[in-house]
Amino acid sequence: MYPEYMVAPMRDELTSVGFEQLTTPEQVDSAISAEGTVLVMVNSVCGCAAANARPGVKMSIDGDKKPSKLVTVFAGMEKDAVDTARAHMLPYPPSSPAIALFKDGKLVHMIERRHIEGRPAQLIAENLKAAYAEFC
Repeated sequence: MYPEYMVAPMRDELTSVGFEQLTTPEQVDSAISAEGTVLVMVNSVCGCAAANARPGVKMSIDGDKKPSKLVTVFAGMEKDAVDTARAHMLPYPPSSPAIALFKDGKLVHMIERRHIEGRPAQLIAENLKAAYAEFC
C-alpha cells in the first residue's frame, strides 16, 4: 500500500469531477449492480494513469452522453475493493489503470492498461465517448 498523502491528489483528480471513491467490496458490488450505466476507473500511481487514463476519462464525460454513475477504486490501496471490481471485469486480466463500462450490471466495454499505455488522453476519451453513444 502507498501512503495516503501520496495518492490523495490522484484520487482528487477524479473525485473533483464527480467520481465516487469506492473503498469496500460492498460499495463496489452495489455500484456495479445498479440499474443504468456505471463507469469504473481502476486508478493507479503509474505514469500512464497520470498522463493518459485520468485525463482521458475526465475529457470523456464533458459531453451530453455519459454514464449514470462514475466510480473509482485505487490499485495498491483498498485491495478488497479493487479485487471485487476486477472480478466484475472478468474475463479481462487484472490491470491498472483500467476503465470499464457496465450497463445494468453487465460489462459492456473495457479499456485495459495495454490500450492506455502510449495512447494520448484524447484517443481514450474518444473511445469512451463512442461507448457512451452506444450504451448510455
